[in-house]
Amino acid sequence: MGMLYLFVLGVALLAPWINQAAARLLGPVLRTVWGDSGHLAAANLRANARGTVAVLTALVLSVGLGGTVWFLQDNLERQTVVQSREGVLAQYVLTSGAGLPASAVAEARRVPGVVAATGVRRTSVVVPDRLEPQTVPAQGIDPLGADRTLDLRVRSGGLDALREDTVAVSTARADAAGWRLGDRARLWLGDGTPVTLRVVALYERGWGFGDVTLHRRTLDGHTVTGLDDRVLIRTAPDADAEAALAELARRHPGGQVMDTARLTGELAEDVAVSGWLNKMLVTVLVGYAVLAAADTLVMAALARTRELSLLRLVGVTRGQVKRMVHAEQAGLLGVALLIGAAIAAVTLTTIVRAVTGATVPHVPVTGWATLLGGTAALALLATVLPVARILRTAPVEGMGVRE
Repeated sequence: MGMLYLFVLGVALLAPWINQAAARLLGPVLRTVWGDSGHLAAANLRANARGTVAVLTALVLSVGLGGTVWFLQDNLERQTVVQSREGVLAQYVLTSGAGLPASAVAEARRVPGVVAATGVRRTSVVVPDRLEPQTVPAQGIDPLGADRTLDLRVRSGGLDALREDTVAVSTARADAAGWRLGDRARLWLGDGTPVTLRVVALYERGWGFGDVTLHRRTLDGHTVTGLDDRVLIRTAPDADAEAALAELARRHPGGQVMDTARLTGELAEDVAVSGWLNKMLVTVLVGYAVLAAADTLVMAALARTRELSLLRLVGVTRGQVKRMVHAEQAGLLGVALLIGAAIAAVTLTTIVRAVTGATVPHVPVTGWATLLGGTAALALLATVLPVARILRTAPVEGMGVRE
């Protein structure tokens, strides 16, 4: 948000010169498309470069804020699902609504054809951050054979060093907390118990698997059930272990075995639901910016009552005034959309690369079309309707209106 507002503030300070440059560059285009009205529009944009600063800034803020905050949510959802899908090397997963005891992992390893089984216990921990402690998702695993069932994309260290007094952390969380490989990391488990653990691995796929990975025994006595949520199972390529795994699932209440592709699909559905809840909050934030932009546009249009009345008194027809306003709005809107989209692209790309590691952010075409089209419609309605009201007023009466 700091980066976004810095760019918008820069546009606000430079807006008079931006408007003058845009008027010179767009002058030939406006004259070609709108004729004499385009000539008046270009002249008015040059003369009123300072007066349209608020309009340009409001439109740029709407596009920049919407394009950054909304699409950032899309990228975080996408990375969560992609990292989970690509990071699970196991073909099967054993789950149970009642939880699975540690013995389920040992039983799964004894099934003929199974080459590795990893119990996973989902939880959350509290870690230090630059401003205040943050609650982040975490997981407890049995590291034995975990390299065959999970690929967290470890960048330094290794999960084989995971013990009760050690921890693995995502690179993004390690940067936020100031941890490096080999450091002593102080954090709080889900029940509030403080622990100090040595960092033995840094990995990239924190969105798919949680920012903190602990040894399963570290969580013993500190979670509600003390049971695993799932067991990831990898079998040999030519093994036929489905029947034996199904029998294993029947030995645990509510147990079932599914392929990991189905597990990823369920995760995508859960992420989509929670994503829409977050987007409702984002909509409120963006909505305030949009309302502020609409208010600015309406007030700017109504403030032109005397100007437009004078033009009509000196011989400019109502049709020419309408076309002039349309030309002005098209030029100003085009510049605002271009700058706002550029700010959103730079900010979004930088944040997504820092947070998820992806070099190119995911931006749905329909999303961009909705954002740009909605901003354009808002700008046109907030200008055309007030101007139409002004043109219904007699020019002599309009000249008597106070500035």
